[in-house]
Amino acid sequence: MSYRYMRMLVMFDLPTDTSDDRKAYRKFRKFLLSEGFIMHQFSVYSKILLNGSAKTAMVARLKQNNPRKGLVNILTVTEKQFSRMVYLCGDRDECIGNTDTRLVFLGDAYDEV
Repeated sequence: MSYRYMRMLVMFDLPTDTSDDRKAYRKFRKFLLSEGFIMHQFSVYSKILLNGSAKTAMVARLKQNNPRKGLVNILTVTEKQFSRMVYLCGDRDECIGNTDTRLVFLGDAYDEV
């Protein structure tokens, strides 16, 4: 099976005027985090996807959890395009969640025999 990594960006602008608005904002943000999205800026999140099928499934889950008010945009780019992002200010986020590197732990390497 061939994998074609892509990055889904979710950008949103949700109202926070009332307590119900703030609750909807928190619920949507928690949903994104539970789905494996990472925050780049306050209302910009991204997630690595393996292929187009994963993208279609993620869009369906986002539609199910879409807040009623505000604006939510989805942009999908290839991982190569995402890696060419230009940083005008600040440092590149080097955390493992922001890479397509896979970690596999087969056992505890520190156990003494």
